[in-house]
Amino acid sequence: MIKIPSYTITALAVVLVFYLLIVGEALLLPLVIAIALWYLINTLSAAFARVSIGGFQFPSFVCLLASLLTFLLLIWALINFLSGRADDVLQVIPVYQENLTARFESLPLVVVSAFQDQSIADWINLPAYATSVATSFAGILASGGLIMIYILFLFLEQGNFDQKITALFSSSGSEQDVRKIIGRIRNDIQKYISIKMFTSSLTGILSYIFLRVVEVDFAGVWGLLIFLLNFIPTVGSIIATIFPAMIALAQSDGYTLFILVLAGIGVLQVCIGNILEPRLMGNSFNLSPIVILLNLGLWQYIWGIPGMFLCVPFLIIITIILSHFPQTRPIAIILSSDGRLRVPEDGMVENFILKTPRSQLLPSNKDEAQD
Repeated sequence: MIKIPSYTITALAVVLVFYLLIVGEALLLPLVIAIALWYLINTLSAAFARVSIGGFQFPSFVCLLASLLTFLLLIWALINFLSGRADDVLQVIPVYQENLTARFESLPLVVVSAFQDQSIADWINLPAYATSVATSFAGILASGGLIMIYILFLFLEQGNFDQKITALFSSSGSEQDVRKIIGRIRNDIQKYISIKMFTSSLTGILSYIFLRVVEVDFAGVWGLLIFLLNFIPTVGSIIATIFPAMIALAQSDGYTLFILVLAGIGVLQVCIGNILEPRLMGNSFNLSPIVILLNLGLWQYIWGIPGMFLCVPFLIIITIILSHFPQTRPIAIILSSDGRLRVPEDGMVENFILKTPRSQLLPSNKDEAQD
């Protein structure tokens, strides 16, 4: 009997997974968005549960309902905001494109030659970018019904999660350790999401105020885009600084507004992303910039713009999970930017590994199980 090496099976499995992700985009992308929204709703519900008024804390059902209503209100406000401005932005983008093309063509020949044989209009194609974003947003809205169904079933399923943990690990005596590990991972993920939501919201709001003060067109739209881009470490912050500066260059006659916006947004990004956020995060789970670039390119090919916005937060969450287990911690270290990961303080994960039967640790192949 021919024995297939384990790495060959792994490679084939990876290829098959990516093939299924591409052909199943219409079904899987709404599911991933639903999982993200479901987790955000639970995170906000947990925040509401920590609110105490005179020693009284709201019941978990009330907190969950308040969180769900808050998200529905925010999504409704977002849809109304974008639908009222999308047409205006799409109409003015071609004008911005013409202005930018004229500006770059008027630069010295040395700068223009950096574009080589490719025309400036192809290199900076604002109408194509705007149309792609609008199409992706419209596609997500068209899948809104499917996303809501997924969210409903996720909430129904989460009520059975505790029973499944008991059924899986009660016989081995490691149920308590598993629950502690899950609780620690959940706390780390909620901490990351909460801090990232706060810093991204702060960056978006302050950027909106600044752009409104210096009179950049559609300041609200660019503020929202900056908020979304800040969920992508390093790369997103750079794009969120350059993009509004290019818009300022396109709408003005001189270079004063361009320099002002570039400096102002850049200072905000540095102060919040490089000073405030690391202080709040404590133990950093930021990814390596090269990992981010490869991840963005891969998921842009698979799921387009929605994939680019979703992939980095999900990869950071996976890094957090991998960092809690001795076998997978090296992978988390490779993915991280500085290699510093929080090690479990009490050896709880190691104790769980030792106490759990090998059959429950799901070895990759029969040889590993025998070792």
